[in-house]
Amino acid sequence: MTSLDAILAAKYPAKAHARRVAEGLKALGHGGGAIYLESQKTRLIEDNDEPVPFRQRRPFFYLSGCLLPDSSLIYNIDDDQLTLFIPPVSPDDVIWSGLPLSPAEALERYDVDNVQETTEVNAVLAAIASKGNKGAAFAIGEQVSEDIKLESFSETNLTALKGVIEKTRVVKDSYEVALLRKANDISAKAHIAAIKASKAATNEREIEAAFIAACIANGAREQSYHPIVASGEKGATLHYGKNDEDLVDSRTQRRKDNVLIDAGGEYRTYCADITRVFPLNGKFLPETRQIYEIVLQMQLECIEMLKEGVQWEDVHAYAHRVAIKGLLKLGILRGSEDELFDKRISVAFFPHGLGHYLGMDTHDTGGNPNYEDKDTMFRYLRTRGRLPAGSVITVEPGIYFCRFIIEPFLKNPDLQKYIDTNVLERYWAVGGVRIEDNIHITKDGYDNLTTAPKVIEEVESLAA
Repeated sequence: MTSLDAILAAKYPAKAHARRVAEGLKALGHGGGAIYLESQKTRLIEDNDEPVPFRQRRPFFYLSGCLLPDSSLIYNIDDDQLTLFIPPVSPDDVIWSGLPLSPAEALERYDVDNVQETTEVNAVLAAIASKGNKGAAFAIGEQVSEDIKLESFSETNLTALKGVIEKTRVVKDSYEVALLRKANDISAKAHIAAIKASKAATNEREIEAAFIAACIANGAREQSYHPIVASGEKGATLHYGKNDEDLVDSRTQRRKDNVLIDAGGEYRTYCADITRVFPLNGKFLPETRQIYEIVLQMQLECIEMLKEGVQWEDVHAYAHRVAIKGLLKLGILRGSEDELFDKRISVAFFPHGLGHYLGMDTHDTGGNPNYEDKDTMFRYLRTRGRLPAGSVITVEPGIYFCRFIIEPFLKNPDLQKYIDTNVLERYWAVGGVRIEDNIHITKDGYDNLTTAPKVIEEVESLAA
């Protein structure tokens, strides 16, 4: 058994998470009491008797490790007791779905002190409050069922808990990092499968299908997000989602040059988020290879900067510096490095943020973005501030040739002189190049959780 498998063979550390959240509440000046959370409800599709695809509420999972719908939990802060409530047996459901998990089985599976049926929630809440507890009932607004009675507590706080959980989730424990590593390992296999499938593929959707199939076969049934499979110039669209273009260009009747695939599997609610670019014809064209080399340099040098306490905005700005040097060398940009940086010319080619926190959500909690920032270089950063040890962040620089973004620069009398349109003309067909890995921040450095190939020779070998 590998060390990764050994870690994941244990229970998800729900009790430790509950204690951390309680400490976070106390740090805000709150006393004891009880934390109450509900899982996602079973809901039917409108005009249909099929259930809506299930996605567990992340706050509930963080304090339970439980993927069952229609469940609840109570954490008694003062007594340090975590109780999970699961639905009682419904004979009608058993006919169709078989016997559900029993309380005894749930107690064996989850890191909780007690397991009861959901019919007992109000009785347990009343018992906690009746002990003379002066604390509050902490819950998340709009995630409390109408029949739940919190009035017996001295206070009902529906605002503090969500923010505390989101802040607590930023720093991952070893079990969470193992889940993220597992999601990355599965997704790496899927990326390799997608590259191999592209050899015979005639449409983007065939590549997407190969990726999803490999994820399912290796234990990641859900996707972290809808995959992006963008061929040719479609790679310049940051969140391209059609995934149905033919791989032969209708104008030239020749096979497109490359594919950008941004995709990751979800393993037990934890996400991978990986982007790779590969040639459809076995070898990158010179222009694509040149841009790929710049983006890979941006990524590798930025990753080397990472450790506890690094200012993320500084890393993002450095990525722009590397991009400027590379685009100057190719002749796409003109002028001095400092002037191009100060005028924010590189934003025309690298418009998004360098990365974002990753965890149970692809764009995970705690990033504190500021989309009102007047500075175009930093406006779309999903993460701001210093990175704590234990956080996991994506590093995903890119260079794109998107006419919609670049042409306003070309039409601006003050900015057009910095871009050589004659040289630029050769690069429109590249579309976009983005390379994305998932990085665990440590006290003295980092741990790259992503193993999908990205060295040019290895990628070309797989695609050949």
